[in-house]
Amino acid sequence: MDQQHPGRAASTAPDPTAAGSTTSGATTAQRSAPRDAPADGAGSGGSGADDSISEHSIIGDAATPRAVEPWRRPELSVEARVADLLPRMTLAEKLAQLVGVWVSATDGADGVAPHQHEQTEEPPVWSEAIRSGLGQLTRTFGTTPVDPTTGARMLADAQREIVAASRFGIPAMAHEECLAGFAAWRATVFPVPIAWGASFNPELVETMAAAIGADLRSVGVHQGLAPVLDVVRDSRWGRVEETIGEDPFLVGTIGAAYVRGIEGAGVVATLKHFAGYSASRAGRNLAPVAVGPRELADVILPPFETALRHGGARSVMHSYAEIDGVPVAADEKLLTGLLRDQWGFTGVVVADYFGIAFLQRLHGTAADEGEAAQQALTAGVDVELPTVRCFGEPLAERIRAGLVPESLVDRAVTRVLRQKCELGLLDPDWSPEPPALRGRPPASASSTAAPAVDLDSPANRRVARRLAEESVVLLADRQGVLPLRSPGRVAVLGPLADDVHAMLGCYSFPAHVGVSYPELPVGVEIPTVLDALRTGLDASAILPEPGCAVTGEDRSGIADAVDTARAADLALVVVGDHSGLFGRGTSGEGCDATDLSLPGVQGDLLAAVVDTGVPTVAVVISGRPYALGTVADRLAAVVQAFLPGEEGAAAVVDVLTGRVNPSGRLPVSLPATPHGQPFTYLTPPLGLRSEVSSADPTPLFPFGHGLSYTTYRYSALRVRAIDQQAEAGAGGAAEAQTADGDEAAANARIATDGTVEVSCVVANVGDRDGVEVVQLYLRDPVAQVTRPVRQLAGFVRVPLRAGTEREVRFRLHADRTSFTGRAGHRLVEPGLVEVHVGASSADLRLHGEFVLTGSPRGVGEDRVLDTPVTLGADRPVTDS
Repeated sequence: MDQQHPGRAASTAPDPTAAGSTTSGATTAQRSAPRDAPADGAGSGGSGADDSISEHSIIGDAATPRAVEPWRRPELSVEARVADLLPRMTLAEKLAQLVGVWVSATDGADGVAPHQHEQTEEPPVWSEAIRSGLGQLTRTFGTTPVDPTTGARMLADAQREIVAASRFGIPAMAHEECLAGFAAWRATVFPVPIAWGASFNPELVETMAAAIGADLRSVGVHQGLAPVLDVVRDSRWGRVEETIGEDPFLVGTIGAAYVRGIEGAGVVATLKHFAGYSASRAGRNLAPVAVGPRELADVILPPFETALRHGGARSVMHSYAEIDGVPVAADEKLLTGLLRDQWGFTGVVVADYFGIAFLQRLHGTAADEGEAAQQALTAGVDVELPTVRCFGEPLAERIRAGLVPESLVDRAVTRVLRQKCELGLLDPDWSPEPPALRGRPPASASSTAAPAVDLDSPANRRVARRLAEESVVLLADRQGVLPLRSPGRVAVLGPLADDVHAMLGCYSFPAHVGVSYPELPVGVEIPTVLDALRTGLDASAILPEPGCAVTGEDRSGIADAVDTARAADLALVVVGDHSGLFGRGTSGEGCDATDLSLPGVQGDLLAAVVDTGVPTVAVVISGRPYALGTVADRLAAVVQAFLPGEEGAAAVVDVLTGRVNPSGRLPVSLPATPHGQPFTYLTPPLGLRSEVSSADPTPLFPFGHGLSYTTYRYSALRVRAIDQQAEAGAGGAAEAQTADGDEAAANARIATDGTVEVSCVVANVGDRDGVEVVQLYLRDPVAQVTRPVRQLAGFVRVPLRAGTEREVRFRLHADRTSFTGRAGHRLVEPGLVEVHVGASSADLRLHGEFVLTGSPRGVGEDRVLDTPVTLGADRPVTDS
């Protein structure tokens, strides 16, 4: 009997445009009739009572007489429906809801998950895999290239078969990756998350996520495996490109916005990787984590808390990490005690791919797969992904042996069924046809009237373009060569100048899967920097020469690049990363770096071009920050873009030529030297440069840094205590005011549960319109534990026309000063708090203070996590 999953290619890549090409669903030969359904009540605890209404229920395409049991009645509460269904289910039917099946998981030459090929054995026959139902379908679009219309049809067919094969007819949830857009062939490739952070624009990220969610839902996908909320602790880690930055407030704010967009489209967002994954020793992927309880509480965990409370995420994925010797997949204190009991999370915890099996294979805390299943289920993992391994027969054996109480299975199944009920998958009128297919002719019809499913719409590309533009960071313009107005002859050098791959993150489909199918087109239009320059400048004056490859030691092309530079008036050198997976790239999952030098000999190329004396602009397109070494202070200008997606090249060139005034800011510090690993900007005083160490950790460009083609002036800082009367508009607020950075004459005083308003005026005193990213930082100079020298507490993008100014008002609750004290509990401590407002963590233009009064106050899960911002109307610049 054929043991393949349905749709697996035999030995060659599938034809993605063929109607019979599959990545999900069973072939006709593999389909089998559903088994005889046992009577209701055959499951554990089932009463068999028939309290239903007899009518016709539409399941799939066929109308069949079926009793509408209470669990199918949409008018009943979700809890009542799940409570009715659960006792009717057998153990096998319950366990089937706790696993996924990864169709075509062994196709392709390269894996897209750690240890994929060694973990993915010959899967069961499709009919057997769905015999008792199925919890999840894994990556039906993102495993092999499939035309979106064909993929949607195949997913619908697979759902019909799942419904028909089991007696309850419950569809599976389909999940997909969506970190840089929907990870499907011909879907929009958006900028990677580190670029979201560089935009400092949560509203735009939410718009992007809503577009991604709409595309997912349109073709029948229910769950997206994003966003990544890991806070950068070491930029050598390959997955820095998947993160939003090195500050927990920035990560949480942007991450919550992404969640709102996805969830608002009706798709379940999955927070990952919970927790500690990014704090591994030496920045190595899937390595032990060196993090103390205070760092975990104050840096690692807050973004997840924010995305749950302010985003409404309904799923969490456990991380591969082990913290202090305890793998997270088996950590009941973290997955149940903190996540559920303290934070009140009621959604579904899913395993990172093979993470449960790793308890045996990698961590060594379980002797076999059954014990691994027991540890994970007990800890609070509800669903095994990507495919059934531990939560199948190994777990069933332990339950039958009395080693695992079935109540733990019931707990997980209840959560899964609750979510399926919320998604409408238990409703009697559920249809396998996703919105994108409704009204279309069937696949066998000859009609071509219905357009193909479009996952790369013009609206998507506009959002991708705007996000790419807002994420480009102008780091330096020392010689005033930017923007390029009449640059003369331009040497366009570097291995990424004419490389589509330069725009892609490792979770974009072309880099994630498409590289395994070189015979197929990329699927979406992705111009290169050279293409965009030829459009934006005089094409006849552009002199291209790569100089070297992204990786390797071949320097033979550098001499040609130097000659080309000498023949030009200006040199643009485009360097950076090729993102990939598990060592197949210079950035991305499993592509960790031993230092932060530019990969290969790109640093040598850059130095050789600078040595010509020709003004040189470095354009770095990368997934992590790189040190520019000894040439940094000799470059005419430096522009940073973080893997900006399909519209990224145009965005970079628009910044270079001045069509776009740059407004991106660094979400990670950029190091001065490649070997001395700087702490992130969240360092306590001992982390700064000092006279007792010869190693200087000061970054070349700090967190929050970014320049503009116009000039902004900050003034009129006010720190005002808000009280009940002030809130009611009756005055009575204590005020302290500074002007132009002078110290305040008096400090605002608030209780440890009070609120202050920090306001200032920002003016555009240059000659062109722009957007300034105003950043609010706090410092607690005296506390019971060491505190960061400064920490981001608020930010806002302020659009300003030339010659105008606006007032910016931050509303800061005392909870925003809280930290984990010596006793291990979060508190607000009385005392002086410094306030700093400016253009980066190191460019602080205004300084003030306020005083927290009263007794220390413990804060819990209801603490204030955000800093609301209000912008005044723009007005002509006033003298001050």
